[in-house]
Amino acid sequence: MNTSLKNFLHQYLGVVLATLIPVILIAFMSMPVTLGGGHADDFFAANAPVAQHMT
Repeated sequence: MNTSLKNFLHQYLGVVLATLIPVILIAFMSMPVTLGGGHADDFFAANAPVAQHMT
């Protein structure tokens, strides 16, 4: 593999992973709280309002 191609792929994958990791973490951490779920001992789950339609 060409050295410049290897450098490009390394930099490209670094940018893609640096972008996707925070997005994935925020999505999987905020969705249960937003939907009123969460873990059994979660503070937000105990105080979540009754499920409402989001329209």
